[in-house]
Amino acid sequence: MNSLKITTETIRAMKTRGEKIAALTAYDYPMARLLDEAGVPLLLVGDSLGMVVLGYPDTTHVTMAEMEHHVRAAARAKPNALLGGDLSYHSYETVDTAVADAKRLVAAGAEYVKAEGGREILPQVKAIVAAGISFCGHLGMLPQHVLEEGGYHIKGKKDAEHQALLEDAQALADAGAFAIVLELVTPPVAKEISQRISVPIIGIGSGPDCDGQILVTQDLTGSFPWFTPRFVKPRLNTGEQIRTAVKQWKASLQP
Repeated sequence: MNSLKITTETIRAMKTRGEKIAALTAYDYPMARLLDEAGVPLLLVGDSLGMVVLGYPDTTHVTMAEMEHHVRAAARAKPNALLGGDLSYHSYETVDTAVADAKRLVAAGAEYVKAEGGREILPQVKAIVAAGISFCGHLGMLPQHVLEEGGYHIKGKKDAEHQALLEDAQALADAGAFAIVLELVTPPVAKEISQRISVPIIGIGSGPDCDGQILVTQDLTGSFPWFTPRFVKPRLNTGEQIRTAVKQWKASLQP
């Protein structure tokens, strides 16, 4: 575990050195502490907590109050890792609400905020950065748009999507984003964006050639066994281990 506090500059320097950036989600104190002790430099209190913690069907049900609650819990671990939080659905539709809600997450303990979208949210991004808050972008498949898009679709297959992704990534970098998450983008396009854009590109389901990778920790550890994305290879089978342990304990109670 690195004893030095990770900053946005640390993350950017990792790209410069060609060091792959490992990022994982943390929604509470024990997981944030465990991941930090494992040396993960970048942690995100993602709105994916809606599904894997709160039982919602998608991220559009997550509120800012819920995001604040979980950011506070994770921040109590006081990680050396850089800890950020997602701006929830409809929380950054205007410049004023974007800045106000970003400040709410920072007050809860977030060291950066993340929001979905490219050039269409550029005024909000610029205002957040101008307020002195570190910002991480999110392009490609946007989970908060899953209802209007009718599901989760791989992006970048069409020339127009390819070009839009490049332009959006450049615009976010120019606006001051310190990193960009790239979700479900075709690997060749993800590789090109990683090579052409100066800030770290953190992939999820976008192939091996991004500057780093982020996963939902429950997917990695098998602790949400009812659904695992196709691009994830679980390294543990925690859910089944819990079931087995509980059954064994329950049986041991009988005379």
